[in-house]
Amino acid sequence: MADRTAPNCHLRLEWVYGYRGHQCRNNLYYTAAKEIVYFVAGVGVVYNTREHKQKFYLGHNDDIISLALHPERVLVATGQVGKEPYICVWDSYTVQTVSILKDMHTHGIACLAFDLEGQCLVSVGLDSKNTICVWDWRRGKVLAAAPGHTDRIFDISWDLYQPSKLVSCGVKHIKFWSLCGNALTPKRGVFGKTGDLQTILCLACAKDEVTYSGALNGDIYVWKEVHLMRTVQGAHGSGIFSMNACEEGFATGGRDGCVRLWDLNFKPITVIDLRETDQGYKGLSVRSVCWRGDHILVGTQDSEIFEVVVHDRNKPFLIMQGHCEGELWALAVHPTKPLAMTGSDDRSVRIWSLIDHALIARCNMEEPIRCLAVSTDGIHVALGMKDGSFTVLRVRDMTEVVHIKDRKEAIHELKYSPDGAHLAVGSNDNSVDVYGVVQRYKKVGECFGSTSFITHMDWSTDSKYLQTNDGSGRRLFYRMPSGKEVASREELKLVQWSSWTCVLGPEVNGIWPKYSDINDINSVDANFNNQVLVTADDYGLVKLLRYPCVKKGAKFKKYLGHSAHITNARWSHDYQWVITIGGADHSVFQWKFVPERKKETLHIAPQENLADSNSEESDSDQSDVPEMDSEIEQETQLTYRRQVYKEDLPQLKEQCKEKHRAIAMKKRDRAPANGVKLHFVHGYRGYDCRSNLFYTQTGEIVYHVAAVGVVYNRQQNTQRFYMGHDDDILCLAIHPLKDYVATGQVGRDSSIHVWDTEMLKPMSVLKGFHQLGVCTLDFSADGKRLASVGLDDNHTIVLWDWKKGEKLSAIRGSKDKIFVVKINPYMTDKLITAGVKHMKFWHKAGGGLIGRKGYMGKTETMMCAVYGWTEEMVFSGTCTGDICIWRDMFLMKTVKAHDGPVFSVHALEKGFVTGGKDGIVALWDDTFERCLKTYAIKRSVLAPGSKGLLLEDNPSIRAISLGHGHILVGTKNGEILEVDKSGPITLLVQGHMEGEVWGLATHPHLPLCATVSDDKTLRIWDLSSSHCMLAVRKLRKGESPVQTPPSLLLFHSGGRCCCFSPDGKALAVGLNDGSFLIVNADTLEDLVSFHHRKDIISDIRFSPGAGKYLAVASADSFVDIYNVMSSKRVGVCKGSLNYITHLDWDKRGKLLQVNTGAKEQFFFEAPRGKRQTIPATEVEKIDWYTWTCVLGPSVEGVWPVVSEVTEVSAACLSNDRKVLATGDDLGYVKLFRYPVKGKYAKFKRYVAHSTHVTNVRWTHDDSLLVTAGGGDTCLMIWAHEPEGHREIRQCDSEESDIESEDDGGYDSDVTRENEINYTIKALSTNARPMTGVKPHLQLKEPSVDERQGVVRPPVSRALPQPEKLQTNNVGKKKRPIEDLVLDLVFGYRGNDCRNNVHYLNEGADIIYHTASVGIVLNLTTSCQSFYVEHSDDILCLTINQHPKFPNVVATGQVGDSGDMSATSPAIHVWDAMSKQTLSVLRCSHSSGVCAVSFSATGKLLLSIGLDPEHTLTIWKWQEGAKVASRRGHTQRIFVAEFRPDSDTHFVSVGIKHVRFWTLAGRALLGKKGVLSTIEDARMQTMLSVAFGANNLTFTGTISGDVCVWKEHILVRIVAKAHTGPVFTMYTTLRDGLIVTGGKERPSKEGGALKLWDQELKRCRAFRLETGQIIDCVRSVCRGKGKILVGTRNAEIIEVGEKNAACNILVNGHMDGPIWGVCAHPSRDVFLSAAEDGTVRLWDIPEKKMLNKVNLGHPARAVSYSPEGDMVAIGMKNGEFIILLVASLKIWGKKRDRRTPIQDIRFSPDSRYLAVGSTESAVDFYDLTLGPQLNRINCCRDIPSFVMQMDFSADSTHVQISTGAYKRLVYEVPSGKQVTEQSHIDRITWATWTSVLGDEVIGVWSRNTDKADVTCSCVSHSGLNIVTGDDFGMVKLFDFPCPEKFAKHKRFLGHSAHLNNIRFTNGDRFVISAGGDDRSLFVWRCVHTPH
Repeated sequence: MADRTAPNCHLRLEWVYGYRGHQCRNNLYYTAAKEIVYFVAGVGVVYNTREHKQKFYLGHNDDIISLALHPERVLVATGQVGKEPYICVWDSYTVQTVSILKDMHTHGIACLAFDLEGQCLVSVGLDSKNTICVWDWRRGKVLAAAPGHTDRIFDISWDLYQPSKLVSCGVKHIKFWSLCGNALTPKRGVFGKTGDLQTILCLACAKDEVTYSGALNGDIYVWKEVHLMRTVQGAHGSGIFSMNACEEGFATGGRDGCVRLWDLNFKPITVIDLRETDQGYKGLSVRSVCWRGDHILVGTQDSEIFEVVVHDRNKPFLIMQGHCEGELWALAVHPTKPLAMTGSDDRSVRIWSLIDHALIARCNMEEPIRCLAVSTDGIHVALGMKDGSFTVLRVRDMTEVVHIKDRKEAIHELKYSPDGAHLAVGSNDNSVDVYGVVQRYKKVGECFGSTSFITHMDWSTDSKYLQTNDGSGRRLFYRMPSGKEVASREELKLVQWSSWTCVLGPEVNGIWPKYSDINDINSVDANFNNQVLVTADDYGLVKLLRYPCVKKGAKFKKYLGHSAHITNARWSHDYQWVITIGGADHSVFQWKFVPERKKETLHIAPQENLADSNSEESDSDQSDVPEMDSEIEQETQLTYRRQVYKEDLPQLKEQCKEKHRAIAMKKRDRAPANGVKLHFVHGYRGYDCRSNLFYTQTGEIVYHVAAVGVVYNRQQNTQRFYMGHDDDILCLAIHPLKDYVATGQVGRDSSIHVWDTEMLKPMSVLKGFHQLGVCTLDFSADGKRLASVGLDDNHTIVLWDWKKGEKLSAIRGSKDKIFVVKINPYMTDKLITAGVKHMKFWHKAGGGLIGRKGYMGKTETMMCAVYGWTEEMVFSGTCTGDICIWRDMFLMKTVKAHDGPVFSVHALEKGFVTGGKDGIVALWDDTFERCLKTYAIKRSVLAPGSKGLLLEDNPSIRAISLGHGHILVGTKNGEILEVDKSGPITLLVQGHMEGEVWGLATHPHLPLCATVSDDKTLRIWDLSSSHCMLAVRKLRKGESPVQTPPSLLLFHSGGRCCCFSPDGKALAVGLNDGSFLIVNADTLEDLVSFHHRKDIISDIRFSPGAGKYLAVASADSFVDIYNVMSSKRVGVCKGSLNYITHLDWDKRGKLLQVNTGAKEQFFFEAPRGKRQTIPATEVEKIDWYTWTCVLGPSVEGVWPVVSEVTEVSAACLSNDRKVLATGDDLGYVKLFRYPVKGKYAKFKRYVAHSTHVTNVRWTHDDSLLVTAGGGDTCLMIWAHEPEGHREIRQCDSEESDIESEDDGGYDSDVTRENEINYTIKALSTNARPMTGVKPHLQLKEPSVDERQGVVRPPVSRALPQPEKLQTNNVGKKKRPIEDLVLDLVFGYRGNDCRNNVHYLNEGADIIYHTASVGIVLNLTTSCQSFYVEHSDDILCLTINQHPKFPNVVATGQVGDSGDMSATSPAIHVWDAMSKQTLSVLRCSHSSGVCAVSFSATGKLLLSIGLDPEHTLTIWKWQEGAKVASRRGHTQRIFVAEFRPDSDTHFVSVGIKHVRFWTLAGRALLGKKGVLSTIEDARMQTMLSVAFGANNLTFTGTISGDVCVWKEHILVRIVAKAHTGPVFTMYTTLRDGLIVTGGKERPSKEGGALKLWDQELKRCRAFRLETGQIIDCVRSVCRGKGKILVGTRNAEIIEVGEKNAACNILVNGHMDGPIWGVCAHPSRDVFLSAAEDGTVRLWDIPEKKMLNKVNLGHPARAVSYSPEGDMVAIGMKNGEFIILLVASLKIWGKKRDRRTPIQDIRFSPDSRYLAVGSTESAVDFYDLTLGPQLNRINCCRDIPSFVMQMDFSADSTHVQISTGAYKRLVYEVPSGKQVTEQSHIDRITWATWTSVLGDEVIGVWSRNTDKADVTCSCVSHSGLNIVTGDDFGMVKLFDFPCPEKFAKHKRFLGHSAHLNNIRFTNGDRFVISAGGDDRSLFVWRCVHTPH
């Protein structure tokens, strides 16, 4: 029998020929040691040219395509391609991995660059968004990520002179990035007029924000900031591929084959044209340059590396060559010399010296070469070509011998016969031709027979036979040289083959995996001497196997390096080397063969394998591994997958909600007032978990069962519980200080909780990395780190900093199950994992781990492991009972320790303790030399104080721990024992063994219960304080059950149900095999037994009273009724079609109620079993003896909304008939008020069981509730707490599956705030309903002259054209405006934002926001300063109150999707005084950020999103790092605030929502507020929150009440604190007083503002003297003696606390949009008119509102008369009014139209008034006729509504711009249209506000497909025009601007839709009026100097 192990010899990579020049650039550098670093295929190469040596970095598993060198030039970063590509940072000196960066990119990593310090690394992905990531590479953490560009990015570089700035370039773009916080913000480079927009290929940064870049056309583009400054034309003839900066200057290399050197200012120094040098050739293309001192490295497209010495630049050295483009397939070795020959699709044949590692000859052919063979004497070499010909050359001088073409298709294989006489040539034409060598290659034979192309051939040693393989997988034999096929296999028995390169045949069966029939192995070559075989395959693996290998799936050793398919592999002539060639990577690898070594194993370091290179040595299982132990087998096959995870429930409920809207409207009963509390759990999880039992610091015992962490006090026999998990806990580890415990659970995204064993509070929750579950954990010796292993297919290993909740590193651990992970106690960067057939040693590298397999002869399954007394000693226990002793990674020896597997090993100070399946605990010395003592776990040594009985002797031991003078032992049977050092054993806790527990019964009058389980035992438990098992009996083995209904899970015979007789003397037990017994309840001895059914007995019940009858229900769908006294069956209940699930008797013992699996309910009469039909109304009247059924109207409400996925499996009514307890498939125990009528009742719910709860029972006096778990095998005892007796505590979750819809309350302001749809400005659409073609898309109509073909003389004798615009009111010299500066903003966002006005600097300044500007207002000077970095509307603002961060403000804005691009929502943290941005946090809250809050220390920031999940996120804002995030609520959350004294606790409030959150590590744990403590309290919509001492929280509601909470329990309601909603509350930190603000009518007693004491008991109300009918306060803040109030009406008011005096600081329009704006003709004041029905007069120098007029209707337009003495106002209802300015009296008013007036104008001579309306009309009124205002004329034929109007300077014409994008001119006052263009051209206009017309075509931009330019105004000087548009931008152009897309400056700040814009007199200011933001911006004009 051949040896089935992998061969003992191995290969070592010795040399790689080639360099990757194709499709890669900038990948060749000098390291600090003057070595050269580059890559080829999947290998990083460090080449020492002086010593001619190579070192290899083999950490990648696919092609490397990018490389960057660290500034210190020792470390290298390389990036690869692949589905999950990663980046490795490695040391070029030791070629070891330093860090692995993963999980961010897909497809591949295109570019890499280190920053100047070398701390950060930036990478660019190949995904569709070309994602850019910035890494802290040492920690493997992403600092920032953003979509890079829509097209490919070719290069990226850090600006080495400015920190946190980067530049990227690529297809048709260059972008300049700044990094702040976690946000990368791009600015696109502006090509402008200086150069063409084109693809930029490479770049380098210089000082003073100058960037040099190489373009595709060979020019160098020089950038200053973001603008193209100049170009260096023709720097290269074509594309510049590489640019390298060094101390002396820059080197560039291009496609033209030249390298140019430039000085630091980019002046040319010299040029080196490589094409002209000795080694050069036409078409040489440079891909990479590196300039260091006087040496230049050049890498070319054709895989060569040149080294050029600058002063001798005509003689470059060629230091590396390789094949270039096309596939490389041909390989042959010389028969006598160490030479290898290759031929490729690049048409060259090359000969390589394997000793000198150099290319020694090269010859170019006409055709691509596909195969090679060297004749036996080494004189000829034959080349097979792609075109079907072959050529023979002389090896000596590469001259041609012969060229023959007999075939059309490629020649894929040729071989000389061993005697040198013949050459066999195999082609893709399915045939082999045989040629005679001596006859000058005359064809002497042909082999036909293959039906597919020939792939491999081998000759026999006597040259008489040839074997072939073809593409269809057939192996054929031919006689030579005739070529006849050999039919009989007898002939071939004795044939010896001279070589073996075939992939088919019995000798090489083992190269194929067991179940594969694919052709992915390309090449094989056998080494007969050493009996090894090398194979090369499509996955880039070189494998070494034993030869021959007969059985499929042989073991192998494998080597990575080639990235994609390897086309060929050959042994050298003397078997010293293996040569392999890569198809796509063109590379030639030379491997040194290291034959079987003697025992000097230790000093050769095994090759690192980064996980995922399938570090398993082979695909198949080994045949020489001993049988796997049954227990381990069972455990490895366990699956923890769930149909439904609890995490899925919120989504499932959402999906079900729609269906049940109607039901939700109904009033439903409250949840019951009484509750239960977990009191004791019988059970310990031993059957599939190990080492999960420990002593705590205080000597208590901690372990886990089901979903509960248990802390057991053995002195008092009590338990305390950690209830934070919601599914099975699978592992437990204890902190070295023994005060904290980590537990890991099952789950879709499974979590690990680290909790405190004293307080039972979670310290940290770790999640996000493990799927399905967490199977093992370990703390490091310093307690800071935690290692965990997941249950996913790859058994992911994660190393955590658990306190921070941060993942430090992660890696796929192994395909096989991992049982244990241990962190090295001496070096926390190292760890081991052990499991099925492996033991691995890992060390941390950045974000990854690097693993090596332990070296042992045969692979064993390890069950446990522990570190010894030095860092390299490890001891592991195997499944065969041995202890393996390891040193580093090498197995030193094994010691036999147990019979059967060693499940647990524990290290002591001086020795070890082990436990095994044999039930023996053994103590050992510290070297495992001697076994000091053994303890057998037996009944005979059980101490008298035991809490139960040992089920069997020598149970399998699964956990051992030492402490307090005892050994603690956990067994597979669910027992926990304490072994005294002197021998006696005490049993502390026990539960059922593996298998489900279904049967549960409580005793009719004693505190006892009975359980029966699939583990084939019946047990009696004491429920009093002794908590122990009183008796146990094994059930007899029954026959196996017949056909079972699918939803009953069964195991072979165990019990399914049990019941006590009414007197408690007998106990009936139903078994799985269809039999049942009645036993004596005290002795458990049989009284009687029956076996009438084949299927499970599912329920069994004694009739009440004397217990005369016994009803027995089976899954056969019958209920049998037995007479107990006579032991006879007296009746059978038939009629059910499905298995019976529940039974109940009525009080009289006459009627049976039955439930079935098909959800049917039946009634039968006893004892005969006749079926009865009883109407539902009667059923309720029947007095039932017990109620355990789950169907029927009285329990309708117990079924949850998501009943499709979960069944209610058990119910039990308390004996006082008030409370119904249920258990369901998701592990919830719920309590309902009985009767539970109406669907979806409210309940209290408790999580402790992990999977389905199979049974629930109340004890006889209702004092306890007992529940049994199915999969978790536990028996849980809950103490019942009746009403009134309630301590506040966790876990009283009261809820219903559906929130009631009726309550919540209503308020118009709240509804508006909730329903506002925030969109980003970029997506805004037209403010006006425009129609027609946009101006810049309209075709110009030809003028009359052009139409008639008239050619005008170039100099016209006509008069010069008049001015476009009358410019009389500007000084003599006209100066254009070059810039606008924001000076003032009138407005405050109060109508839909809250808590956004604050004091700064002890009350000297206030801060607030409107539109996208943050405003700081100094109260003494009333000067404003602005923060303008937000790109869109600000929605929330908060200030940091910690003294360490004075004046730090956070503001959150509207955004688009949360994809981290520039339009994603962002939070800016900034300094309010300097306006410096401190951090930008891009977040995933799609839509926007609606609330922000700083923590007590000021270091954390909480943000709330407007996304559908209403996500809560916590940030470390200084680093831009996200600490934690999770979905908050299904509906809108309005506010969330940190408690003022905490960094971990905060409260969120929203629509019918209040939640109390705790930050634990990186997880957010939330508790709903509990209302049931107060009668009739209901969950309302909560709007605001404030805090008091001792954990008090106050929340303001929509109804005006304030709720007071202690922790999360409602303790008091302050009724009607305000009459309307309480919108805002403020907690003063210095004295704890609370300010509230609400919506209320001002009255004598009170107003909308109140100041309260610390407990919200007494208050003082203030009136806001605003004159409004209703005051609505949206924001409050309290300073020293003053309260700052922001109102819904856009006012900010300061109220004095002493005198209650109000001072209005800020005014604004309360409702928008603002449509009308008009500047006074001579003073710096202006008017605005808005939808809120006011016209307001604003004073710019005084910075305030002077006056306002309430019109009672929305106003649309406003205009001053030329003298400024009258004002005309146009209204939305079609009316207009003229006021006298002096008296504000109405001079006249008129309503001739029914639709809004869009514009209104006085003529320059003050005679006419023009009124333009939506009715497509302009009406003229003559003002000289007096105030009755009769219309004198109107303009007709206007195609759409009127937008703007302007009079001509002489008052005779008016121009009108309309909604159809048409501009029309009419005469005044006749109203006749002027169409003659030449006439129009000669008009001089008094004003110009039109957005239409040839003169302003340039103001329309390219991207106005949805949105428009809405308004404009030409300056009084006539030199500039400002415009406003739907995107909210103000733009400044020159006037006129007749060229399309004119140059301009743009000014941001407004929200979407600018509605109007005007210059003030003298062009001093521009006023812009916002639509959405209801704000007026005043910009100061900066004129160009003279």
